[in-house]
Amino acid sequence: MARIVVTGAAGFIGSHLCEALLDRGDSVVGIDNLRTGAMANLAHLRDRDFEFIRHDVTRYIDVEGHVDFILHFASPASPVDYLEHPIATLKVGALGTHNALGLAKAKGARFFLASTSEVYGDPLVHPQPESYWGNVNTIGPRGVYDEAKRFAEALTMAYHRYHGLDTRIVRIFNTYGPRMRPRDGRVVSNFIVQALTGEPLTIYGDGNQTRSFCYVADEVEGLYRLFMKGDSDPTNIGNPNEFTVRQLADLVVELTGTKSPIVSRPLPTDDPKVRKPDITRARTMLGWEPQVALRDGVLRTIDYFRKVLG
Repeated sequence: MARIVVTGAAGFIGSHLCEALLDRGDSVVGIDNLRTGAMANLAHLRDRDFEFIRHDVTRYIDVEGHVDFILHFASPASPVDYLEHPIATLKVGALGTHNALGLAKAKGARFFLASTSEVYGDPLVHPQPESYWGNVNTIGPRGVYDEAKRFAEALTMAYHRYHGLDTRIVRIFNTYGPRMRPRDGRVVSNFIVQALTGEPLTIYGDGNQTRSFCYVADEVEGLYRLFMKGDSDPTNIGNPNEFTVRQLADLVVELTGTKSPIVSRPLPTDDPKVRKPDITRARTMLGWEPQVALRDGVLRTIDYFRKVLG
């Protein structure tokens, strides 16, 4: 049994990760300032070997006792959140990562950074391998998230090389499933909520931009394998099956049975035209690839939102 600190524990992926670690017999300390996370995501963990600390990781982090591993997932992660909180997003990527790395160094703990496919920006290489350096507009509105994560990667590698810290970096591609927030700005949750409430499904641009959607249970399994068996180089964890945004909208309309129309809006600045992970590293090093088909995952997510929306 290990004692594991998870920052961003009350978030979408963070809460699933805490649950998975507890299921494997570990003791978990969750840290979150609840800016975008919710205690409801952790309510079912109260009677388990789980401790919650409400704290902003951009301030010094102190956890009493020994710590074996630190998984740093604290950050706004949806466009709605990081566009609304641009400075907080930059601070958690820089100061928050620095503080989490400092805790790992002090405790002699392995450090795991949750980075993102957004480090590739609007990619000129397709699909995106980890060797691709990206195409990011540093001063665009999305740059606050992209550059926060790129800096966090650089800082993690500096601690690995200079201090000899045992580190992992995952680049997470679009992930969806239960515990997403209804109005978080992500395309899967947006479409499902709009369909269930009878609102028009909003497509930005012509809908031909592509995304690769990974169901959260698959994502967490990939994260765990990388955490346990990976190396210090960044690793893509995501679903390599590529769909257009319009295909996703059509699927949500079909599965919900909604009468909602699909409408178009102008494309946001620097919105990526394509997004698809090359998961060769994950397949060969970790023996991992996603198992849940998009139709099945979207059905499970629709069931979740039906209950949330009443």
